[in-house]
Amino acid sequence: MSKPTPNALPPAAPFWMSVIMIPLVMLAAWKGGFWWVLLPGYAWYLTTALDGVLGQNETNPTPEAELSQLFWHRAVTLIWFPLQFTTIFGTIFYTTQSGHLSGLEKLGLFFGIGVLSGTIGIVYAHELLHQKSRLERWCGDLLLASVLYSHFRTEHLLVHHSWVATPRDAVSARYNEGFYRFFWRVLRESPVSAWRAETRMLARAKRRPWDRRNPFWRYALLQIAMLTLAFWLGGVGGLFLFIFQAFIAVWQLELTNYVEHYGLTRRHLGNGRYEHILPRHSWNASHTASNWLLINLQRHSDHHYKPDRRFPLLQTYDADEAPQLPFGYPAMTFVAMVPPWWRRRMNPRVRAWRRKFYPDISDWGDYNRGSLPPPRSAL
Repeated sequence: MSKPTPNALPPAAPFWMSVIMIPLVMLAAWKGGFWWVLLPGYAWYLTTALDGVLGQNETNPTPEAELSQLFWHRAVTLIWFPLQFTTIFGTIFYTTQSGHLSGLEKLGLFFGIGVLSGTIGIVYAHELLHQKSRLERWCGDLLLASVLYSHFRTEHLLVHHSWVATPRDAVSARYNEGFYRFFWRVLRESPVSAWRAETRMLARAKRRPWDRRNPFWRYALLQIAMLTLAFWLGGVGGLFLFIFQAFIAVWQLELTNYVEHYGLTRRHLGNGRYEHILPRHSWNASHTASNWLLINLQRHSDHHYKPDRRFPLLQTYDADEAPQLPFGYPAMTFVAMVPPWWRRRMNPRVRAWRRKFYPDISDWGDYNRGSLPPPRSAL
């Protein structure tokens, strides 16, 4: 069973630790050299070290809190787009006009900015896109456009949440699938999957794929606007740096996607039917500091079980209900970049998960290959 739920909400202040990365970008842009290392150092290594010191937070807030109680929790996600926008484009202008940084120093700096826009920006966009508020959804769209990954909104809301842990979902990593094979497969399949999901919805309303209601028009216009602004501020060099940070951000996102569901599958019930999504179909992590930085994204089992639950209210689960990661996402994504190391750490955990939750399934071959029939309504 999950842990008892106290009445208190988690304090908002720790979830603002992401904002510290903004002055780190400014410092790295001013000083040059290897100062850019502060950004991944803060997001990955310091956070992992703090996890080791602070341990795990297994307390659960009351999930029925009023929206008014979450003002400061929500505020950090709402201010993030103007902060990230100013950081990306201000740094493009500064570095291409000042001339004090070498080409390699600029690459290092925009690698660090990509860590910021991927580790923080896309995670905040993910939270915003799940909300009903028009302002929040627009902020999410703008954050995704700033990393040229706007289709993620459609793919995540219409495909991933419906078909996670089935062959229909491109971002559910298969057992024994290395990250690099997964990454290129997702880059190839996800835009197509998102387009098909939107055109199916339009078809049900008797509208054509090129109807103005198709959000791909908005995605394209926002992304073109971002590219145009990068070129206007920094020329070809500025455009390249913008695209480079976007690639690093997407790489960060897909590393996280890889970790979240690796090897976990929903039972196939026959004839393209699959069991309902449960907490057991996502890897859970209760590590304190990385959940502060990632606004409780690691309580991923509850996010899939209750997708409309805001991040301060997400619940954690123990090993009886959800599989547990040995470390938080920053450490696990680092391991994922070395596939043999990843398989040594995670494959035994997947096999233990299978024995615990599905002891009656003896042949996992079709699950491993992703060759089971797609869900019926996705045909």
